[in-house]
Amino acid sequence: MAPAVLPLVTVLQFAENLTDRQAAAMAVRAIDWKYAMGAELTDTGFDPSVLARFRARLAGHGLERVVFDRLVEHCRVAGLVGAGGKQRTDATHVLSAVRDLNRLELAGESVRAALEALAVAAPAWLAAQIDVAEFAHRYGPRVNGWTMPSSKTKRDRLAQVFAQDGYALVRRLRYGRPCLDPRHRGRADPAAGAGADLRAHRSPGGGR
Repeated sequence: MAPAVLPLVTVLQFAENLTDRQAAAMAVRAIDWKYAMGAELTDTGFDPSVLARFRARLAGHGLERVVFDRLVEHCRVAGLVGAGGKQRTDATHVLSAVRDLNRLELAGESVRAALEALAVAAPAWLAAQIDVAEFAHRYGPRVNGWTMPSSKTKRDRLAQVFAQDGYALVRRLRYGRPCLDPRHRGRADPAAGAGADLRAHRSPGGGR
């Protein structure tokens, strides 16, 4: 594979939140990736280990910014970067969008953390309090910005869902305190009751 293609694949991999193996598979079967890479439709791709070695070489030689700096220079020559070469990323609307996504992610992760703790400490109680299948679909995987809905309306709705789930869980803890299983105090047991079901699902927390 041409060295110039590796940074592009790395950016695409990051943007779509893929593992090395998934990124290598996309380079084989995704026609948009092949187009971006300048690869033939019949190209058989590359071994996933290539990406790990590429990142290690970049970090080892302190070259993490090389591709970015060259891109900025190309944009400057092409007239895409204004005089002074400074592009603001701290504009109000940018900061606001980042803040909202971060708060939404923290809200979802807070509920997920509580569920994980209860699945270890009181799995039977938790299973009796929630719809395990629904909560496992929503909170099974890590909640992160890359899996959030793309529209503001859907994100607002997801924020309400996180809030309602968290509030309902707190109320049930306050008025119907669980009987903690002493066997599970202080240690995680992935196979315990509702915990196993929560971890078995891998659908994105918010969907798109």
